[in-house]
Amino acid sequence: MNKRRMRIIAARFAALALLVTLGAATLSFAAEATDQAQRAALLDKLVASYPDFLASHDGNMLRWKDGTAMPFDDGKGEKDFETRLDSPDLEDEFYAPYPVGRAGIPPGVDIDPGRVRYEPFFAKMYGDCKKGEVTGKLVDVVWLPKHGGKKLKITAVNGVAEKLKAVSADLDALPDSFVKYLTPSGGTYNCRVIAGTTRPSVHGNGIAIDINVAWSDYWRNHQPVGGKYPYKNRIPWEIVEIFEKHGFIWGGKWSHYDTMHFEYRPELLP
Repeated sequence: MNKRRMRIIAARFAALALLVTLGAATLSFAAEATDQAQRAALLDKLVASYPDFLASHDGNMLRWKDGTAMPFDDGKGEKDFETRLDSPDLEDEFYAPYPVGRAGIPPGVDIDPGRVRYEPFFAKMYGDCKKGEVTGKLVDVVWLPKHGGKKLKITAVNGVAEKLKAVSADLDALPDSFVKYLTPSGGTYNCRVIAGTTRPSVHGNGIAIDINVAWSDYWRNHQPVGGKYPYKNRIPWEIVEIFEKHGFIWGGKWSHYDTMHFEYRPELLP
C-alpha cells in the first residue's frame, strides 16, 4: 500500500473517531439536559406544594422564603435501598413515582413511594417535636362528626388541619359500611421514631393519621417470601381516593406496607 493510500485511510479513521466523539458528547449533553429538566420539574412541584415556605429554586438549590437554601441533590450518586431510607437527600424522595388512584398494588420489591423522607426538610417546615417545636402548631380536628366525632391533634401548618377536615367530611358522607375502617382512629400526632428504626416518624411533625388499627395490615407482622413481603390490604379504594384528593398519600402503596397510614405529601401527587 502506498503512502498516499495510507494517509487517506488514516484521515478517514480520524474523521470517524471525531464523529464518534462528537456523538458521545451530544448524547452526554442531551442526557444532562434531560436530568436538569427533570430536576427543575421536581423543584417546581415542591415550590408549588408548599407556597407558604418555599420561594424558588436555581440549579441544585431550593430557596426558602426565610432566605436560606437547601440542596436538592447531595451529589452522592445512586444509593441502595437502605441507604436511601437512612441518609436521603430531597431528590431521593422522588425515586419511585407515587401511583395515584386505583393503581400501584401490590408494589414491586422496595418500591415505597413517599416512605423516603429528608428529615431536615420536614423539621424546618413543621418543627422538631423533640425540641418542642410542634405542639404549639397543633389544632383539634373533629374526626367523622357524624360517627362519633372524636377530636384529633394535627398541625395547622400548610393548611394540613383544614385538609384533614375536608377528608373527614368526605369520608363521613360515605355509606355506613365504611365507618368500621376509619374509627376509632389509630392516632395522629405522636413524637416517636418509626418502629424498628432511629428515623423520626412524620407523626411527630403532625402531618399523619392512622385509621382503625383493627383493619390494618403492616409488613413487619409478616415473614418475607423470596425476599418480598406478601402483600396484604383490607382498606377500600374509596377511602384511599378521598385522602389522595386532599393531598395525602397512603402507606398501602409501599412494598413495606402500612395500610392504616396516611400522610400529607402534596408534592408527590398531581
